[in-house]
Amino acid sequence: MTVSGTVGPTDSVSTILRGLASAQKSSRGAASYSRWVNRPVGRFVAALAFKVGATPNQVTAVAAVFTFGGVALLATLPAVPLVGIVVAALLVLGYAFDAADGQLARLRGGGSLSGEWLDHVIDCIKCSTLHLVVAVAWYRHFDLPPVFFLVPLIYAVQSAVWFFSIMLTDQLRRGSQHATSSVTTGAKPEGRSLFRSILFTPIDYGVLCLSFILLGWHGPFVGVYGVLMIINVCVLALAMVRWYGELARASVAR
Repeated sequence: MTVSGTVGPTDSVSTILRGLASAQKSSRGAASYSRWVNRPVGRFVAALAFKVGATPNQVTAVAAVFTFGGVALLATLPAVPLVGIVVAALLVLGYAFDAADGQLARLRGGGSLSGEWLDHVIDCIKCSTLHLVVAVAWYRHFDLPPVFFLVPLIYAVQSAVWFFSIMLTDQLRRGSQHATSSVTTGAKPEGRSLFRSILFTPIDYGVLCLSFILLGWHGPFVGVYGVLMIINVCVLALAMVRWYGELARASVAR
């Protein structure tokens, strides 16, 4: 859905936000931080970007600057409290701008294939790079047994596989009329949707961003980061079983 023609850059931010709210993809079931924090903030960023005439690709580029700026600081500076807070802030801002580029595209009448490609490629680089840099920071600044360095490496693999699996599953669903209809018919009850959003909080990228606030307190950061890794690996395993079964049933029904 787009809102091109219903609002313009001369409209107030509040008017643009109201127009954009009518063209949102459903956030039911989305993890809590994305649903109640990141998407609303991204919507506000998109409205501001629309007023100043920015393009979706420019917003994507700003998101990349914030995100990889945080990654660079994590890789090069000591793991002290102030650095952790700045890294977390940059990652959070990068995530908000990442949520804004697609919403800005809706305001402008729709995105482009090249813009979608750019957005996904940057996301893919971000997913793996962040965890590899955590391994570098742990090696340089944390006094940890060698086995602990497997944690960010496993997290990097999980993140890359999760991203690829979601993209591939979505493409295969679109290619199968049966699979598409089976996942789009009917809306989830609101109670179930709220429970799902809260349940999926630990796998939300925004929660990972916020965890870097603890970077300067090495023990708590390692603990929280490690728990997030374990939960994300378990969710990935369960999701892959579900996706494989769904697509296998769709193949039989063709």
